[in-house]
Amino acid sequence: MSQDEYDLANPRWYLATRLRDVILRRWSAEVRAIGVHGSLAHGDDSDSSDLNLHVVTYRAQAGPRAALRRVDGILVDLSVGTADDGLRRATELTARWPLEADRYLTTRDLFDPQGWFGSQRDAHLGKLAETRPGEFSGLARRNWCVASAAHARAVRLAEWYETDAALVLLAEARLHAAMVTGLLSRTYFRNRADAVKRTGLAGADMTELGAVLKSQAEDLTARGKPVDGPLSAIFE
Repeated sequence: MSQDEYDLANPRWYLATRLRDVILRRWSAEVRAIGVHGSLAHGDDSDSSDLNLHVVTYRAQAGPRAALRRVDGILVDLSVGTADDGLRRATELTARWPLEADRYLTTRDLFDPQGWFGSQRDAHLGKLAETRPGEFSGLARRNWCVASAAHARAVRLAEWYETDAALVLLAEARLHAAMVTGLLSRTYFRNRADAVKRTGLAGADMTELGAVLKSQAEDLTARGKPVDGPLSAIFE
């Protein structure tokens, strides 16, 4: 079976091409590129996978509206943004970089006559190449603070036998601790589940996660980004 035949046999890819065709018929003058990211772009999607479709427009408030809904049993996450905004975002690093980078670096185009997705990838790689370690450490510290606070609240709730709420906060703490690891090692993840799995935090209990956070705090301090400090440090 050829790649084209395989794609057409895949219900998510088939739906993606149908959506592309509808969008190009209705907004042909407004759309610069259309692509998919996530598992479909990686080629390892399954029957439970979502369809993540991104539409790049020439100007704001043009093209289709963003949407999240099921179509023929498949959850479609349709995002829309301008070309200029997409390139700007690709050259900005945030504390969520470990969860955002994959869409910049792995997108499969459905329509891209000018190679826009390649330009976005190059822009992001260029930003990574020029970013100094201290910037990643600073972003990691922000995630550490969120993880530490969530962990502390989870411990307290567990002591009060508020088990369900404690588990929710424990999951939040695991995710942000995973992003600390991702930022310090410049590793990005496919999604939240991938982040906690690849960092070994998926099954970490309260005590284990506390030890991880303590080790991360020591690492950040050694990198010149301590997690605690005097009042003046908040304005640095």
